[in-house]
Amino acid sequence: MKYLNSGPLDLNAESGEDAVSSTAVLEAQLRAIEERLRELPKAEVCGRSRAEHDISALLLALERKDEAWARARPLVDAFVDAEDWESAVATLGLLFACEQEDSLCALGQGVWMAVTFPIDPELTVAMLQHVVDETPDDSDGAAVAAATAAYVVDLRANGKQKVDLEFFTMQMLGSVARRHSGVHDQQGFSAWMEHLQLTEPDRFLVRLRNVIDVLVQDKWWFDRAAIQARLPVN
Repeated sequence: MKYLNSGPLDLNAESGEDAVSSTAVLEAQLRAIEERLRELPKAEVCGRSRAEHDISALLLALERKDEAWARARPLVDAFVDAEDWESAVATLGLLFACEQEDSLCALGQGVWMAVTFPIDPELTVAMLQHVVDETPDDSDGAAVAAATAAYVVDLRANGKQKVDLEFFTMQMLGSVARRHSGVHDQQGFSAWMEHLQLTEPDRFLVRLRNVIDVLVQDKWWFDRAAIQARLPVN
């Protein structure tokens, strides 16, 4: 899958020499994209933004996280202005991975956008998986995020992607249930879902907003109301 089960860097290096070789490949890719960016006309805004995103991702893969953040942060505004919601969410996910002071803020905004707009459901699930990973075991926030992921997959995914993501999100829910309440069987799982109202989207989506507010802490980088007004159906 494109977004799940893939960190910012997987060098597949079994030795120091392999790691050096893989790093050299990444640095060569970085130089190539930087050269391409220099050749792009200033008017090619979308192309330049995507090249900048690729550069940021490579800098992150090279563990140059401060540089990756500095290159990626302005792209959120650029992609929002272009109404390229999927690229905006992917960039917010990249900023989260940079592990900077406002990375959790970036995650919260990315989750809000990923759930609000009908982007690739796999990317939405990946953002919600980050919430699960960042949430304490005894908090309901992880359960709410996992239930939202399953709900989004049911609404948006089709075909093989739906089958794959349904399996993934059920595994996610099961893992959260085990760590949250020690659930290990189907009867206990069903009771846990009912107890936390995770079968009722009208309830758990409201609670997701609370989780997002905790992550963002009023540091929104864009006007949510103005963005929602751009939705085909409000």
